[in-house]
Amino acid sequence: MPSAKNNQPVMNRLLAALPKKEYQRLLPELESVPLIFGDILFEPGDRLRHVYFPDNSIISLLSAVEDRELLEVGMVGNEGMAGLPVFLGVAKSLTRGLVQGSGSAMRMTAATLRRETATGSALQKLLNLYAHSLMTQISQSAACNRFHPLGVRLARWLLMTHDRVEGDEFRLTQEFLSHMMGGTREQITVAASTLKKQNLINYSRGRIEILNRTGLEAASCKCYRVVKDEYDNFLS
Repeated sequence: MPSAKNNQPVMNRLLAALPKKEYQRLLPELESVPLIFGDILFEPGDRLRHVYFPDNSIISLLSAVEDRELLEVGMVGNEGMAGLPVFLGVAKSLTRGLVQGSGSAMRMTAATLRRETATGSALQKLLNLYAHSLMTQISQSAACNRFHPLGVRLARWLLMTHDRVEGDEFRLTQEFLSHMMGGTREQITVAASTLKKQNLINYSRGRIEILNRTGLEAASCKCYRVVKDEYDNFLS
């Protein structure tokens, strides 16, 4: 397996939180891989052979409803790891892992992760905290999807994406957003147009640019801050 280079900056915040000696020891087991928008890393029922620590990429976790509709249930960026079931002792995925934002990630084999987290290591302790943070994101998002209107949820989702990418502009199509938000393309268009008219975002040809971060936070709900604070606290 090609290993990561020692002189590369540690972009994944979870890996960066490891003691330096432990990270250096893990480096030969980490492979830097490109992640391309729309790539599927794993499907429901697939045996998880790798886990991914995103650098500047984003991986969406999608659940299928009656084998037809897909809905995002979790988002993984540079704060965490995709493939958490491996750490929890589960061999197969129940979700689809879809690359939502292009970039790179550090990849490790599932067998290596199981070995490295079976001995009370710093990585094991961090992944315990991350598991709690991801559960917080999933449960808060479920409540948000039930009780908050689409426009508010879109603002929250855009802020979460903005936190995990480089720069203020990223690729996002209406079809992709409809899967993420659980709405129709027409509903997404209306919600995005409202944010655009408020000069909070610019949306054109499948790309979104954040124009007013402070205003977008004001247009969002408190769910965004609950999830962000949870990640920031465990990584501090």
